[in-house]
Amino acid sequence: MVSSSGSKVLFICFVITTMTSFVALATDNNPLQDFCVADANSPVLVNGLVCKDPKVVTENDFFTSGLNVAGDTSSSKVGSAVTTVNVARIPGLNTLGISLVRIDFAPWGINAPHTHPRATEILTVIKGTLRVGFVTSNPENRHITKVLNEGDVFVFPQGLVHYQQNIGYGNAVAIAGLNSQNPGVITIANAVFGANPDISADILAKAFQLNKNTVQELQARF
Repeated sequence: MVSSSGSKVLFICFVITTMTSFVALATDNNPLQDFCVADANSPVLVNGLVCKDPKVVTENDFFTSGLNVAGDTSSSKVGSAVTTVNVARIPGLNTLGISLVRIDFAPWGINAPHTHPRATEILTVIKGTLRVGFVTSNPENRHITKVLNEGDVFVFPQGLVHYQQNIGYGNAVAIAGLNSQNPGVITIANAVFGANPDISADILAKAFQLNKNTVQELQARF
Protein backbone atom coordinates (compact mmCIF):
# COMPACT_ATOMS: atom_id res chain seq x y z
CA MET A 1 0.00 0.00 0.00
CA VAL A 2 1.34 3.45 -1.02
CA SER A 3 1.01 6.42 1.34
CA SER A 4 -0.49 9.73 0.18
CA SER A 5 2.96 11.31 0.07
CA GLY A 6 4.22 8.35 -1.95
CA SER A 7 1.30 8.74 -4.35
CA LYS A 8 2.23 12.38 -4.90
CA VAL A 9 5.82 11.41 -5.68
CA LEU A 10 4.66 8.77 -8.17
CA PHE A 11 2.28 11.26 -9.80
CA ILE A 12 5.01 13.89 -10.15
CA CYS A 13 7.38 11.31 -11.65
CA PHE A 14 4.67 10.26 -14.12
CA VAL A 15 4.06 13.87 -15.20
CA ILE A 16 7.78 14.57 -15.65
CA THR A 17 8.27 11.34 -17.63
CA THR A 18 5.26 12.10 -19.83
CA MET A 19 6.32 15.68 -20.48
CA THR A 20 9.87 14.75 -21.40
CA SER A 21 8.61 12.21 -23.94
CA PHE A 22 7.16 14.97 -26.13
CA VAL A 23 9.20 16.32 -29.04
CA ALA A 24 8.42 19.73 -30.53
CA LEU A 25 8.77 20.13 -34.29
CA ALA A 26 8.16 23.28 -36.32
CA THR A 27 8.38 23.92 -40.04
CA ASP A 28 7.55 26.80 -42.36
CA ASN A 29 6.95 25.80 -45.96
CA ASN A 30 6.32 29.35 -47.09
CA PRO A 31 9.03 31.77 -48.24
CA LEU A 32 10.64 33.59 -45.33
CA GLN A 33 11.69 36.56 -47.45
CA ASP A 34 10.33 38.55 -50.39
CA PHE A 35 12.11 36.38 -52.96
CA CYS A 36 14.97 33.96 -53.44
CA VAL A 37 16.25 34.46 -56.96
CA ALA A 38 18.17 31.38 -58.07
CA ASP A 39 21.94 31.67 -58.27
CA ALA A 40 22.78 29.37 -61.17
CA ASN A 41 26.51 29.84 -60.58
CA SER A 42 26.57 28.62 -56.99
CA PRO A 43 28.38 25.29 -56.43
CA VAL A 44 26.24 24.60 -53.34
CA LEU A 45 23.71 21.79 -53.79
CA VAL A 46 20.36 22.16 -52.03
CA ASN A 47 16.78 21.00 -52.58
CA GLY A 48 16.08 23.74 -55.08
CA LEU A 49 18.58 26.47 -55.85
CA VAL A 50 20.68 28.77 -53.68
CA CYS A 51 19.50 32.39 -53.36
CA LYS A 52 21.32 35.14 -55.17
CA ASP A 53 22.33 38.17 -53.09
CA PRO A 54 19.17 40.36 -53.14
CA LYS A 55 21.34 43.44 -53.71
CA VAL A 56 22.33 42.23 -57.19
CA VAL A 57 18.85 41.09 -58.25
CA THR A 58 17.36 42.94 -61.24
CA GLU A 59 14.02 43.06 -63.03
CA ASN A 60 15.33 40.57 -65.59
CA ASP A 61 15.47 37.88 -62.89
CA PHE A 62 11.65 37.92 -62.90
CA PHE A 63 11.13 38.20 -66.66
CA THR A 64 11.18 36.23 -69.89
CA SER A 65 9.74 36.76 -73.34
CA GLY A 66 8.91 34.78 -76.44
CA LEU A 67 5.86 32.86 -75.28
CA ASN A 68 3.98 34.38 -78.20
CA VAL A 69 6.21 32.43 -80.59
CA ALA A 70 4.87 29.03 -81.67
CA GLY A 71 6.99 26.00 -80.91
CA ASP A 72 8.41 24.03 -83.83
CA THR A 73 6.21 20.95 -84.21
CA SER A 74 7.75 19.92 -87.53
CA SER A 75 10.78 18.33 -85.85
CA SER A 76 8.65 16.37 -83.36
CA LYS A 77 7.82 12.71 -83.99
CA VAL A 78 4.53 13.14 -82.11
CA GLY A 79 3.52 16.49 -83.56
CA SER A 80 3.85 18.76 -80.54
CA ALA A 81 6.30 21.20 -79.00
CA VAL A 82 6.46 22.27 -75.35
CA THR A 83 7.94 25.64 -74.42
CA THR A 84 8.79 25.60 -70.72
CA VAL A 85 8.91 28.58 -68.38
CA ASN A 86 10.40 27.26 -65.15
CA VAL A 87 13.10 28.32 -62.72
CA ALA A 88 15.78 27.62 -65.31
CA ARG A 89 14.25 30.34 -67.49
CA ILE A 90 13.05 32.76 -64.80
CA PRO A 91 15.40 32.59 -61.77
CA GLY A 92 12.89 34.58 -59.70
CA LEU A 93 10.58 31.55 -59.64
CA ASN A 94 12.91 29.87 -57.15
CA THR A 95 10.98 28.79 -54.00
CA LEU A 96 7.68 30.17 -55.36
CA GLY A 97 6.29 26.78 -56.42
CA ILE A 98 4.93 27.72 -59.84
CA SER A 99 5.82 27.36 -63.52
CA LEU A 100 4.21 27.57 -66.94
CA VAL A 101 4.30 25.83 -70.32
CA ARG A 102 3.03 26.59 -73.80
CA ILE A 103 2.11 23.52 -75.84
CA ASP A 104 1.81 23.73 -79.63
CA PHE A 105 0.16 20.97 -81.62
CA ALA A 106 0.31 20.16 -85.31
CA PRO A 107 -2.94 18.78 -86.76
CA TRP A 108 -3.61 15.47 -84.97
CA GLY A 109 -0.43 15.89 -82.96
CA ILE A 110 -0.19 14.60 -79.40
CA ASN A 111 1.55 15.46 -76.18
CA ALA A 112 2.39 11.83 -75.46
CA PRO A 113 1.33 10.12 -72.19
CA HIS A 114 3.53 11.42 -69.39
CA THR A 115 3.57 12.32 -65.71
CA HIS A 116 4.79 15.24 -63.62
CA PRO A 117 6.24 13.74 -60.43
CA ARG A 118 6.25 17.04 -58.56
CA ALA A 119 3.21 18.98 -59.77
CA THR A 120 -0.47 19.17 -60.57
CA GLU A 121 -1.22 20.74 -63.95
CA ILE A 122 -4.06 23.05 -64.95
CA LEU A 123 -4.45 23.53 -68.71
CA THR A 124 -6.50 25.90 -70.83
CA VAL A 125 -7.01 25.72 -74.59
CA ILE A 126 -6.08 28.93 -76.40
CA LYS A 127 -6.67 27.70 -79.95
CA GLY A 128 -8.19 24.57 -81.48
CA THR A 129 -9.80 21.49 -80.01
CA LEU A 130 -8.02 18.95 -77.79
CA ARG A 131 -8.91 15.53 -76.48
CA VAL A 132 -7.31 15.21 -73.05
CA GLY A 133 -7.26 12.58 -70.36
CA PHE A 134 -5.57 10.98 -67.41
CA VAL A 135 -5.54 7.50 -65.86
CA THR A 136 -6.05 6.85 -62.16
CA SER A 137 -3.73 4.64 -60.12
CA ASN A 138 -3.92 0.84 -59.72
CA PRO A 139 -6.03 -1.18 -59.49
CA GLU A 140 -8.84 0.83 -61.11
CA ASN A 141 -6.78 2.47 -63.90
CA ARG A 142 -9.84 4.52 -64.73
CA HIS A 143 -9.48 6.61 -67.90
CA ILE A 144 -10.97 10.08 -67.39
CA THR A 145 -11.16 11.95 -70.69
CA LYS A 146 -12.84 14.99 -72.22
CA VAL A 147 -12.86 17.07 -75.41
CA LEU A 148 -11.82 20.68 -74.80
CA ASN A 149 -12.56 23.72 -76.94
CA GLU A 150 -11.09 27.21 -76.81
CA GLY A 151 -11.36 28.66 -73.33
CA ASP A 152 -11.99 25.30 -71.63
CA VAL A 153 -9.89 24.34 -68.60
CA PHE A 154 -8.87 20.90 -67.35
CA VAL A 155 -6.83 19.66 -64.37
CA PHE A 156 -4.37 16.76 -64.32
CA PRO A 157 -3.66 15.59 -60.73
CA GLN A 158 -0.04 15.27 -59.62
CA GLY A 159 1.78 12.11 -60.65
CA LEU A 160 -0.98 10.63 -62.83
CA VAL A 161 -0.34 9.59 -66.44
CA HIS A 162 -2.00 12.09 -68.79
CA TYR A 163 -1.97 13.28 -72.40
CA GLN A 164 -3.39 15.75 -74.90
CA GLN A 165 -4.30 15.26 -78.57
CA ASN A 166 -5.19 17.81 -81.21
CA ILE A 167 -8.32 16.44 -82.90
CA GLY A 168 -8.67 19.29 -85.38
CA TYR A 169 -7.32 19.85 -88.86
CA GLY A 170 -5.54 23.07 -87.89
CA ASN A 171 -2.87 23.89 -85.33
CA ALA A 172 -3.77 24.03 -81.63
CA VAL A 173 -2.28 25.87 -78.67
CA ALA A 174 -2.64 25.36 -74.92
CA ILE A 175 -1.18 27.07 -71.86
CA ALA A 176 -0.68 25.13 -68.63
CA GLY A 177 0.32 26.13 -65.12
CA LEU A 178 2.05 23.76 -62.69
CA ASN A 179 2.48 24.12 -58.94
CA SER A 180 6.23 23.57 -58.88
CA GLN A 181 9.19 25.63 -60.02
CA ASN A 182 10.55 22.39 -61.48
CA PRO A 183 7.67 19.92 -62.00
CA GLY A 184 9.69 17.34 -63.92
CA VAL A 185 8.31 15.23 -66.74
CA ILE A 186 8.47 11.49 -67.39
CA THR A 187 7.27 10.54 -70.87
CA ILE A 188 6.13 6.94 -70.53
CA ALA A 189 7.32 5.56 -73.88
CA ASN A 190 10.70 7.29 -73.62
CA ALA A 191 11.25 6.16 -70.04
CA VAL A 192 10.27 2.54 -70.66
CA PHE A 193 11.68 1.89 -74.13
CA GLY A 194 14.41 4.53 -74.13
CA ALA A 195 15.95 3.89 -70.72
CA ASN A 196 19.74 4.17 -70.59
CA PRO A 197 20.96 1.52 -70.14
CA ASP A 198 18.08 -0.53 -71.56
CA ILE A 199 15.56 -2.25 -69.37
CA SER A 200 15.86 -5.96 -70.16
CA ALA A 201 13.72 -6.92 -73.16
CA ASP A 202 12.62 -10.02 -71.22
CA ILE A 203 11.19 -7.81 -68.46
CA LEU A 204 9.36 -5.53 -70.89
CA ALA A 205 8.07 -8.49 -72.92
CA LYS A 206 6.41 -9.90 -69.81
CA ALA A 207 5.17 -6.52 -68.61
CA PHE A 208 3.56 -5.56 -71.92
CA GLN A 209 2.68 -9.12 -73.03
CA LEU A 210 4.75 -8.77 -76.19
CA ASN A 211 7.34 -10.98 -77.78
CA LYS A 212 10.97 -10.09 -77.21
CA ASN A 213 11.62 -9.10 -80.83
CA THR A 214 8.82 -6.54 -80.76
CA VAL A 215 10.23 -5.03 -77.57
CA GLN A 216 13.68 -4.76 -79.13
CA GLU A 217 12.19 -3.05 -82.20
CA LEU A 218 10.49 -0.54 -79.93
CA GLN A 219 13.69 0.06 -77.97
CA ALA A 220 15.54 0.75 -81.21
CA ARG A 221 13.12 3.62 -81.95
CA PHE A 222 13.97 5.43 -78.74
